[in-house]
Amino acid sequence: MFNNASLVVRIAANELEDELEARSTTGPPRERPRSEPCLPARLPTSGFLQREAERVAPKAVEAELERIRKALETPPPPTLQEADQKSPPSSPTASPKKKRKSIMGVLPTAFQAAKMLRTTSQSGEHRAWKALEPYEILRAIERRDVMFLMEVRDRSFISLVQKSGDVTPLIHAMRIEHTDMAIILLGAFSRYINNLPDEDLEKAETKKLLKMLRVNLKTAIDFGLQKQQKDLMASFLQTLIMSEGDSWIALQTADIAVALRQGTEGKPVHNAQAAVRSFATKSLGQADFIASLEDYIANATADLVMMGAWSLVLQLVQGEPLPSYYFARDDRVYRAFVERLDRHKDAIQLKVGRRLRWQLRVMRAQLEGRSRTFRSKIESLAKELDEGEGV
Repeated sequence: MFNNASLVVRIAANELEDELEARSTTGPPRERPRSEPCLPARLPTSGFLQREAERVAPKAVEAELERIRKALETPPPPTLQEADQKSPPSSPTASPKKKRKSIMGVLPTAFQAAKMLRTTSQSGEHRAWKALEPYEILRAIERRDVMFLMEVRDRSFISLVQKSGDVTPLIHAMRIEHTDMAIILLGAFSRYINNLPDEDLEKAETKKLLKMLRVNLKTAIDFGLQKQQKDLMASFLQTLIMSEGDSWIALQTADIAVALRQGTEGKPVHNAQAAVRSFATKSLGQADFIASLEDYIANATADLVMMGAWSLVLQLVQGEPLPSYYFARDDRVYRAFVERLDRHKDAIQLKVGRRLRWQLRVMRAQLEGRSRTFRSKIESLAKELDEGEGV
């Protein structure tokens, strides 16, 4: 764009006054400013475009070849006028059949080429990604290269959490005050935690990665980023439970089972909630943060009560325990709990005592559905199991 204000002023002056007076009043026209084009947003890197092209190109070639093949194999029926006007070809070389045969003869070769292109692309996708140097990630944070970081997240997540010297990518982002990049990294951490497959949780390398992740999250809390990232503390506690919380879950499950044996006098829901709050306060070090964790605490409380009840059932019925890595991960414990109740329904009816059967029914009814928050569910559950008439 160019600044033409001086030209507009001069034209207006020439129309209103004579040329000499206009020159004396407005002065010489200003020099036209130099054009300085700029991009409103950063374009993707050439490497990113190349990888996208390698991924999309085989699909586009196959789609086009398939369209051509269908068009040649099933031509549209000719109209009556076209049939009347149809005449034999003047020469064999101009025959449509010949042209059709020649194109159909080329198609297999083209399909083979497309197949090879797709195979090469897929082999590139599954091939181990080139190991990154720590400075590459730190440089991407300094340049705010979000696309590169997202690609690292998908291909080499450990590179985002491991320490190089005395710094991790998250610490580097906070030191140079790139808070937006720190929030992006925290979002990648939460995504990894929420989408971690159950079968990977028992692997040693996953436990090691979760410990590194926990250190990063605790550092973010110490820097005060929980104000911008509301799920930060819940992610930290979730990582702590998943990495080394098995012993704590087993111990608390046993305590809640004892409380459930005592009925309403044992206050199982209250004791479970107190245990979770104590764990959260000890882990975070500041009780002020606990107010923002009410949903997580309620989720963990419900899971602890169900796990305690199911441990009592397993003393009488042969079945499978509730996996500890389901703990406080939305409604995973509840779904596994209900599935086991249905599977062992007959055995529970025959071998389990009246009080425990009642407690199981109350848990199933009060914790059902996603339309209510976990806090609301826990309040209803406490009224039945802690304050109700009991059985």
